[in-house]
Amino acid sequence: MFIVIELQKSANGTVSHILTTHETQAEAESKYHTILAAAAVSSLPSHSATLLTDNGYALRREFYEHPQEEPAEE
Repeated sequence: MFIVIELQKSANGTVSHILTTHETQAEAESKYHTILAAAAVSSLPSHSATLLTDNGYALRREFYEHPQEEPAEE
């Protein structure tokens, strides 16, 4: 069994997570890369994925940071 965790950090600092389980490593890697494809173009400040074995060993992890522009002062 393999676990994929998606983390999303919003502009206000709130972190959300989505956890999925997969029978095979190939299925888990597919989900992992699907998350990263979305994270690459995400408007969230931080968006990441982690692939774990069912005993907690991290096989892969990657994240994207998208710096937020400060509003211009008038």
